[in-house]
Amino acid sequence: MRLVGENIPEQGIYPIAKAIALADELELDLVEISPKADPPVCKILDYQKYLYQQRRKAKEMKKNSTKVEIKEIRFGPNTDEHDFNFKLKHAQEFLQEGDKVKASVFFKGRSIVYSEQGEKLLLRFALELEEYGRAEQMPKLEGKRMIMMLSPVKKK
Repeated sequence: MRLVGENIPEQGIYPIAKAIALADELELDLVEISPKADPPVCKILDYQKYLYQQRRKAKEMKKNSTKVEIKEIRFGPNTDEHDFNFKLKHAQEFLQEGDKVKASVFFKGRSIVYSEQGEKLLLRFALELEEYGRAEQMPKLEGKRMIMMLSPVKKK
């Protein structure tokens, strides 16, 4: 097998017994890195320390990753202009913070006949937020709700 690593005297091809003896002498572990290579590649290292470092790296990566939240904004089919602008301002803040926005229009009772009015409202909402986010999903009717998803635009 081919032996690699920093703590061995000479890198090269060793018989298995000699590699194991060398690992025992250094009080470390013999770890097979690439079993499919010809000859297989092994490394002498402290395996517990290696596992600890891998867990620490994974933890660090998880800590640095950003969690995307979905904020929901609800409209009625006959939402007034002032209410629309108020909710638009909130959506801008959410998108600037990096959150996704789920805009939905709720139809109560017989107001479902105004579904095209709700669609116009959502399309106008997306158009107003064009510089902050882009429509990830166009308005679609699900039961008595019309839903549209907006995701933030990447900052340069």
